[in-house]
Amino acid sequence: MANKHLCILLFFLSISFLSITTVLSRSLSKSMPFGVLSDGVRPHRNPQHIVLNPLSVVVDAELPLCKQTYGFMPCSTTALGNLFLIIVYGYLIFMAAKYLTNGSELLELLGPGILRNIDLPKLGGLPSAMLILASGLFETKEIAQSQISVGMGLLAGSSILLTTLVWGSCVVIGKRNNTRFSLTEIGVKTDIWTCDSARVMVISVIPFIVVQITRILNSSSGKHLAVLIALIVSVLIFIAYSIYQVFHPWIKKRRLAYAKQNLLMSGFLKHLRKHALGRLLNDRGEPDKDVIKKLFDRIDENEDGELSHGELKALIIGIKFDETNLDKDDAADKLLEDFDYSLDNQINFEEFYQGISKWLNEVNRGKRSGDPGSQTEKLLGDFHEQTKREHDLLGADDQSDLVVENPKWTSFKAYSMLVIGTIISTAFANPLKDTVINFSNATTIPSFFISFVALPLATKLSDVIPILIYASRKSEESASLTFNELYRTVSVNNVIQLSVFLAVVYIRGLRWEFSSEVLVILIVCVVMGGFASFRTTFPFWTSLVAYILYPFSLALIYVLDYVFGCP
Repeated sequence: MANKHLCILLFFLSISFLSITTVLSRSLSKSMPFGVLSDGVRPHRNPQHIVLNPLSVVVDAELPLCKQTYGFMPCSTTALGNLFLIIVYGYLIFMAAKYLTNGSELLELLGPGILRNIDLPKLGGLPSAMLILASGLFETKEIAQSQISVGMGLLAGSSILLTTLVWGSCVVIGKRNNTRFSLTEIGVKTDIWTCDSARVMVISVIPFIVVQITRILNSSSGKHLAVLIALIVSVLIFIAYSIYQVFHPWIKKRRLAYAKQNLLMSGFLKHLRKHALGRLLNDRGEPDKDVIKKLFDRIDENEDGELSHGELKALIIGIKFDETNLDKDDAADKLLEDFDYSLDNQINFEEFYQGISKWLNEVNRGKRSGDPGSQTEKLLGDFHEQTKREHDLLGADDQSDLVVENPKWTSFKAYSMLVIGTIISTAFANPLKDTVINFSNATTIPSFFISFVALPLATKLSDVIPILIYASRKSEESASLTFNELYRTVSVNNVIQLSVFLAVVYIRGLRWEFSSEVLVILIVCVVMGGFASFRTTFPFWTSLVAYILYPFSLALIYVLDYVFGCP
């Protein structure tokens, strides 16, 4: 605790020292004898002022002083001074995002009913939105036009960082076999829902395609209209995404229930075929009633002519379902539901025969060729393997809702985090933007590239750390959660941040000069999202592709903007 207080004290002392830009010194005269100093009591006609510029030995009188945000925030005209301020302000923005993300997650636990199903963007994205607003909303139109590239750098850098460096790191960290190195060896494996999330990420770049219409328009009014259309499309996609999140858990549960039903059916029939004293289907392809009767009698342990819930459960326990985690009571209930036509919680032979016949017809549908009876075992084996793969791809079922022990305290804590995070992000977004501009002036590096590299680290690190922690657990379930969250974050980043950016450009009437940046976002998101939309296993070499795309995107933007001069 003492170290924490000391760090806080040193931090505020550093800020205080940086805020001092001019001091009044005791005057020295060349005519004074050596070693004699002014006592500072007698006033000097022309007092000398020392302008603090510790990283420059000589102060250039023609060098313009840096602009102090709000009139008192520290600033610098040197590269190292601005680099230090970027680190300080970036850390504060990171803390704001962390507070907002944690507060949003606590509110999700308290959210009732349908709100839990809406995977709305966490308020951790507020600092990014504030930085975009600061880059183009709080200055004159001419200054805003020159500074809006900071917001585009943040937008492009965030999406590309997540889909390249972070994506590749998830494959490396989540690699399940660390005993040997092989580029072709499977690094991670996910469930089928990650494919859906990747497709949503690809869909989220549609507004980027729409805004590219400005490339073929010559009039400023036409380009302005294209920006408005892209803004409307972006907002509509966000609304559609929110609605999709409402229905997505229900769709997932229904598909998983269907997969479990197929797995139960295939495993049950495969077990019966293995223990049957003959073929389940005769030469005509019809269920063999005598064979099925013998199976029924074997299951009917008390020989009362009825199969009870307990007898069905005992049968299911004996099947084992290839060690698949299938709830035995739930499976017995499904058997009763499918076979018990009289609804008396018992299954007689006629009901058993009709149920088996229905399931066998389901397996053999569209596959009748040759001798159906002799092919039954192969058909059942193939069907069982197919249903098992489908079940595995769908992953585990959703867990029950968490119970919050102290909802009042949790609610207070959540809202406190949201308030603190909002205040910090609002207060320091503009100073961080000004520091990026000052650093750009001091180094002659375009502000876009500075914000592309630096600002996503400040605004997205609170999202990246949990993603990498999940990936390190090295299981299929954790990998699925990791990539689902990664794709969700990129989707929200594309839609929300682009909406804010387009709104600023449209409201201020700024020129659209970011076609190359938008093109690079399109390429990276479509390549990585399209690749992940149709596969659930990712070899180790895919991480290298993701890593290479990051410097490739920077180089492509530089070539398009500064070599070919694309607007």
